[in-house]
Amino acid sequence: MGADAGDGGSGLLALALSRPNDALQRARAVLAAAPGPLAASVAHQAIGIVLREFGDIDAAVAELRAARRLAARGGSPGREADVLATLGVALVYAGRARAGRNALNAAVSQSSGLLRGRALLRRGGCLLFLGLRGAALEDLNGAIPVLRAADDQVWEARALTQRSQCHLAAGSVRRAAADLRRAESLYAANGQELESADAVMLRGVLAFRLGDLPEALSLFDEAAGRYAALGVTDPDLTTYRCAALSAAGLAADAVREADAALGELTRVGGRPTKRADLLLTAADCALAAGDLAGALSRATEAARLFGRHGQGWSRAHARLVRVRAGAQAGGPEQGGPEHRPLPPGLLRDARRCLRELAGLGSPDLALARLAAGRIAGTLAADEGAAAGAGPRRRGAERHLAEADEYLAAAAAGRYRGPALSRAAAWLAQARRAEAAGDPRRLMHACRRGLAVLDDFRSVFGSSELRAQSTAHGAELAALGQRHAAGLGRPWLMLEWSERWRAVALAVPAVRPPDDELLQADLAALRDVTSRLAQAGGSGSPTAPLDQERQRLERAVRARSLHAAAGPRHRIAADGTDRAFRVRALLAELGDGRLVELVDIDGELHALVCGGGQVRRIVVGPAEQAMRAVQFARFALRRTAHGPPVSPSDAVVHNWLAVKGEQLDRSLLGQAGDLLGDGNLVIVPPGRLHAVPWGLLPRLRSREVSVAPSAASWLRARQAASRPVGKAADLAAGVAPAHPDGPVVLVRGPGLTSRGAEIPRLAAEYAPGAGPHHPAKPTGPADHGGPIGASGLAGSGGPVVLGDGTATVTAVLRAIDGAGLAHIAAHGTFRADSPLFSSLRLDDGQLTVYDLERLSRGPRRLVLSSCDSGVAAPAGADEVLGLASSLIPLGTTGIVASVVPVNDGAVVPLMIALHRELRGGASLARALRDARAGLESDPVAAATGWSFICLGS
Repeated sequence: MGADAGDGGSGLLALALSRPNDALQRARAVLAAAPGPLAASVAHQAIGIVLREFGDIDAAVAELRAARRLAARGGSPGREADVLATLGVALVYAGRARAGRNALNAAVSQSSGLLRGRALLRRGGCLLFLGLRGAALEDLNGAIPVLRAADDQVWEARALTQRSQCHLAAGSVRRAAADLRRAESLYAANGQELESADAVMLRGVLAFRLGDLPEALSLFDEAAGRYAALGVTDPDLTTYRCAALSAAGLAADAVREADAALGELTRVGGRPTKRADLLLTAADCALAAGDLAGALSRATEAARLFGRHGQGWSRAHARLVRVRAGAQAGGPEQGGPEHRPLPPGLLRDARRCLRELAGLGSPDLALARLAAGRIAGTLAADEGAAAGAGPRRRGAERHLAEADEYLAAAAAGRYRGPALSRAAAWLAQARRAEAAGDPRRLMHACRRGLAVLDDFRSVFGSSELRAQSTAHGAELAALGQRHAAGLGRPWLMLEWSERWRAVALAVPAVRPPDDELLQADLAALRDVTSRLAQAGGSGSPTAPLDQERQRLERAVRARSLHAAAGPRHRIAADGTDRAFRVRALLAELGDGRLVELVDIDGELHALVCGGGQVRRIVVGPAEQAMRAVQFARFALRRTAHGPPVSPSDAVVHNWLAVKGEQLDRSLLGQAGDLLGDGNLVIVPPGRLHAVPWGLLPRLRSREVSVAPSAASWLRARQAASRPVGKAADLAAGVAPAHPDGPVVLVRGPGLTSRGAEIPRLAAEYAPGAGPHHPAKPTGPADHGGPIGASGLAGSGGPVVLGDGTATVTAVLRAIDGAGLAHIAAHGTFRADSPLFSSLRLDDGQLTVYDLERLSRGPRRLVLSSCDSGVAAPAGADEVLGLASSLIPLGTTGIVASVVPVNDGAVVPLMIALHRELRGGASLARALRDARAGLESDPVAAATGWSFICLGS
């Protein structure tokens, strides 16, 4: 926010930066009373300040010019100088930098004493805005002693705030923190509500620079609440918050927020410099999200606006985004390792950008060097590939030397600075080693860079942040994978693939069970969601309820992002707490096989582990596999929910068979011939987690389980074999084992089958019922009749919830630490926000956020609902969804569907599955055997193939 002078005791100008809406009303009331010229000057100045900060900048300039004329008419040189300084700030913000600086220089020269200190402050703030940090610091250092000697606490606080930003821009975080602490205490002591909110926002910036993203996001949300209470918005808050979201890996969210703020700024006629700031923010976030075209267009417009307004610092940084986007545009084509041609003149632009940023002393200079190194390296590779010697060969050598120079300079910062900067420096070192053909140095740099990012992520308590933030290591991980593949060493490929796969699931997320505000928001969200469903069914208006749902979802998500990790949940900086050993995996597999699918530059590789060795098979294009999965899912969904199909329909049988064979070829290729006869574990990449593996012909007769990583499967197997004991489990970093916990059966509302399997399963799990000869249920239970939690559970039988008793609280209490849980409830997968994926219970939706509040997940879980096994790819190679949330909480196996299923056809499948479980079968074997005999009926077969077994 800006800073402006006193007003002869009326308090209007102070109010303009404390409660701006009140200041507007009072100033207009003063003008309506036809005051004298000096009082009118103050009123116009107050209106100008409010408009300058929150409204139309041109209207602000007009108000301030009127205020200056009135001050001159009133014969007050001090008042005129003060207004002149305020006008100078507005002119700079309006993009008239020369006129603004002239006005500020005149205000300083015409002032003395306290007024001069205030004028120096405003000039220093504008110089900082224009990127002239040294001159700004000189003015602010001159202003602070004057203001402090005069005991002008509010203005001293403003000067300290501006100086803290100077220190922050120079990377002096400790000095910035000290100035900001003093400023915040002065604002609070003097009732400056708006500037106190500014100080909270800047504390968030400090936390962000120190790498504490949960704290930064929490402070940004606190500042937003304060601004909202004052009825104002601040585009700077959006800029800072979007930077934090992007650093956390939520770049797509950041782009949406920045674009929304741009729309709002256009609507209210905000100042163009703020528009340029938001455009640069959106461009930077679009680049992080992989939207190169969006990044280029936004950065180009931002650079044009910054140039028009004389903001050299910001213009140089907008040009940096353009250069970085151009460098990435010359990366691998989608689906293959070949390079696209670089935009013409890109290296020239990179060199100019480097000179500008070096002259400005920008902390982003290393990023510019990395981008320039990549560009020069790409040009060297392209020229080196050309036939013959001569100019092209000499050009390649020249560009190679230039790339090494840039990359070496960028890599110099790998031992100091913020985590993301150090990771980028290690990436530069890895690129340099790659160009030099030094594999040892390349792998060392990649490992060190990923270790830095491990440390960066270790403060996150949110599973979403842990998953999404892995995107920062995607390029380092890809370099390591590509190098291992080039060496033809499958063991190294497996180790390296595991190094950055499913790392968010390595330790449990932190969700404080006593977070009352989060629980209250979740309860309110369930209520609104239920009322929204009722309103939609009755034809009542839903818009107000939908808006409230969106507001509550934003609140829940924001609170979850604030969660910080406790000491037990921290990830070791060197990754030792989740070290992966191929020999340990092979020993645990025995006669079984594990197939890890790896996507390297758009090509799918299968690493077949078992029999004491790891073999690699090149399967084919990853995009072809994705298309085969989409077609297969469509075929299963169409069979389950399309026109009625007779069991003897040969056309549908053949259609499903063809889709299964296509899926088999696209996902396994020749690797399918190396699977042996034992159990099979499949570890797919994040975007191939919703595969109906049972449809593949070579897998139908096998026990197949799907795991997010080989390391997570190995941990779950080792945890299952340890003696039960809380101390031992905690020492191993996993949730306590609970094989003898209760059986929990849950029936949600609205199922076509009315959850008919639940009463039958309750009877079969009743005391005295044998594993293969269940007690015959009587009465309405045969047809999905009323059930409740009271009857069977009290006599040593299962806990049964339904028909009003299946509330979120009751279900969470029952499944916490259960040995086996079965939930028959409609599932909804939310691709837009995976952690709001849910199961429909009697009092509303049970979401992933609810499940994360469990102290222990159920050891085994069956979800017989639609899409309950679907997960969204996130970060580098992570997944987010209902099932994935339970793996870090000790759940070792989950049966869930990856395609919307036919409710009626699910019932016999689930009855058969539980009979196998009671006979001692594993989840994977139980699912395989439950499918047996169903393949003669297309609908029943499609239902069985739609389920997968996740876990060990």
